[in-house]
Amino acid sequence: MRVIISGGGTGGHIFPAISIAKKIEKIMPMAEILFVGADGRMEMEKVPAAGYKIIGLPVTGMKRGFSLKNISVLLKLFRSLKMAKKIISNFKPDVVVGVGGYASGPILYQATKMGIPTVIQEQNSFAGLTNKILSKKVNKICVAYDGMEKYFPENKIVKTGNPIREEIIKLAHTRMDGIEKFNLNPNLKTVLVIGGSLGARTINLSVSNSLNMLNQYNIQIIWQTGKNYFNTAKMQSLGYKNVRVHEFIYEMDLAYATADLIISRAGAITISELCQLGKPAILIPSPNVAEDHQTKNAMALVQVDAAVMMTDDEAIGSLMVTALDILEDEKKMATLSKNIKKLAIPNATELIVKEVLSIVKKTELHTS
Repeated sequence: MRVIISGGGTGGHIFPAISIAKKIEKIMPMAEILFVGADGRMEMEKVPAAGYKIIGLPVTGMKRGFSLKNISVLLKLFRSLKMAKKIISNFKPDVVVGVGGYASGPILYQATKMGIPTVIQEQNSFAGLTNKILSKKVNKICVAYDGMEKYFPENKIVKTGNPIREEIIKLAHTRMDGIEKFNLNPNLKTVLVIGGSLGARTINLSVSNSLNMLNQYNIQIIWQTGKNYFNTAKMQSLGYKNVRVHEFIYEMDLAYATADLIISRAGAITISELCQLGKPAILIPSPNVAEDHQTKNAMALVQVDAAVMMTDDEAIGSLMVTALDILEDEKKMATLSKNIKKLAIPNATELIVKEVLSIVKKTELHTS
């Protein structure tokens, strides 16, 4: 079987794509998989690092409002559509899977025109414009949230959940492994702060503004700052013995195992991982994403008392105060943990791959 997996732009699109590829290979070891991404984006580095071939398209995002730069964006889109058609003609895939991000649009569009079976994997509770347009043409749409018939044809929707990393599903490590790895005190409660791969400005500022206050309490912090804030945070945290600053945490399963409370943005894949872990969380949706979809992701949890949400403005002044209040409220911690765990779909990747194989089989039967 030959499969094209397309999309990227952020870890939230790339890591699910790689999880899907690995699961396909596990079920069908002879499968050939080709990734298609966007030139200059994160997938062009992460996908080859995971052992897969990737081709880049020149596609970029439209600028909001009137901008002369959008002329260039449209030219790149037409080039990408032409390239996408050529890639499909050369590779001859049995199925194309789109995981979101700039590159998935041209590839899925051309695949549907050429009669290739197609699957969209929509991670968020709010569908993007490209996926809404393509949903009328694709064969299946795998979603992680209820109520997605607002955006997609109901007969094409399958609720599968989001693919998450295998090590998070298994989480074989104990809390003490994490304590040892991050050089922490086993007798103190631990807050894991995830500031994103580049750096979530509000989260990082909220922590740095609270360092003096935190020194007075018996808690410790694992703080992933992201690339852009790391040097500043490293300087600011000098002298605070219970703060561990990291630019990026590669052993996230160990960090998760150690954490009593997690503070994070509300990206769809992060939320899926938190559900799997059953850890109490404070979610601070990024205001810089399309259609404010992270707020909608977070609200899906807040409505069932499975997480606490704060806006950027609220977080700057009172994030760590709220964190301390939650840590001290054992009843609240237990409720959040129990309710978020109920939302987990641990076999999501398997369910998505099952749908992918199913539409290939149906197409083969139809054409034979």
